[in-house]
Amino acid sequence: MKRILLIEDNDEIRENTAEILELANYKVDAAGNGKEGVKMALKNIPHLIICDIMMPVLDGYGVLHLLRKNEGLKNIPFIFLTAKSERGDFRKGMEMGADDYITKPFSDIELLTAIESRLKKSALLQKDFEGINNVRQTEETGTLQALEELISNSAVNFYKKKRLIYDKGNHPVKLFYIQKGKVKTFKTSDDGKELTVGLFGEGDYVGYTAILEGTVYKETSEVIEDATLAIIDRRDFEKLLRANKEVARQFIQMLAQSVTDREEQLVGIAYNSLRKQVAEALVLLQKKYTKDEAGHFSMNISREDLAHIAGKATESIIRTLSDFKSEKLIDIKDGAIIILDEKKLAALLN
Repeated sequence: MKRILLIEDNDEIRENTAEILELANYKVDAAGNGKEGVKMALKNIPHLIICDIMMPVLDGYGVLHLLRKNEGLKNIPFIFLTAKSERGDFRKGMEMGADDYITKPFSDIELLTAIESRLKKSALLQKDFEGINNVRQTEETGTLQALEELISNSAVNFYKKKRLIYDKGNHPVKLFYIQKGKVKTFKTSDDGKELTVGLFGEGDYVGYTAILEGTVYKETSEVIEDATLAIIDRRDFEKLLRANKEVARQFIQMLAQSVTDREEQLVGIAYNSLRKQVAEALVLLQKKYTKDEAGHFSMNISREDLAHIAGKATESIIRTLSDFKSEKLIDIKDGAIIILDEKKLAALLN
C-alpha cells in the first residue's frame, strides 16, 4: 500500500481529502501544518507528498525546501495543493522542485489522476536508476574479475630492495602488479641527478605507460622496499584491453592521473620553497602508504630517496627534517620518519 503524506491546515479540506485517498486504497498521514508534516515525513517516509502553500508555522515553500535538502526525502514526488493560481506562485514552486499543482477547489478524479501520474513517473525513474546502478556494478565487478584472473594466471617474483624492475630505454614486454612492497620510478639527468616521478604500493600497476603509448620506458623503476610482483605478459594485457573496454578505461584514467601528478610535481619544484617542497614530499608519501597502528605515518626512507622525491639536495633535506623535528611536526626514530602533526605539515603547502 502506497503511503501519502497530506499537509493541510484547513481541517475540513484535510479530512475530506484524507478520506478520498483512503477510499482509493492509500495509507494517509495527515498533518495540520508544515512543521508537523516534515516531522511525519522523517518518521515514516511517504511515497508522495501533497502540501498546501499558505500555512502557519512553516508554509509549503519551506516544507519543500527542507525536504529537498534531505538525501532520503529529496526525490519524493511533491504536489502543491493551493487556492492561489497566480503565475508567480506556480513558477516559484516549480523552480524549487515541485512536481505538480492542484488548485482548489478540485474534483476527486483530478486529485487521484495527478497522484497516479506522479507515482507512475516516480516508479519509472526509480527503475531506470536501479538499472544504471546495476550496469555500473556489473561493469565494475567484471573489470575486477578480469584483472584478478589476469594476475592469477601470471608468474610471481620476489624483488629485494634496490633491485631494478626495468630500465629507461628498454622495450616493455611485461606489466607489473605489486602484491606487496613499495616501488618508485625515476629519471636521471645527464649530470647524474635523480628525480623520483612515481611512487607505487600494494595494488598498483607499474610499467603500463610505455605499453599504452607503444614506446620504450621513459623512466627507470626500482624497488624501495622488498616487494612481491605479479609479472603479466604484455600480449595478455593488450588482449584484455581490446576485449574489455572497462579495463581499458581504467588504465586510461590511471595514465591521465599520472600526467596530472607529474605536472603538479614539476610546478612545485619550480616555484615552492624548500620547506614546502619537503613537506609536499612527506604528504605524498603519507597519502600513498599506510599508517602504523598508532595512527601515525611512518616510513624508513633514506634521505637520498626523499631528496629524489622532493627534487632537492640531500643536505637540504637533512636540515629541513631537523627543523621539522624541532617544530614537532615529525619525529625520527632509528632512521624512520614519523609524521606527528599532519595538519600543520600539510598547511606548509598553502
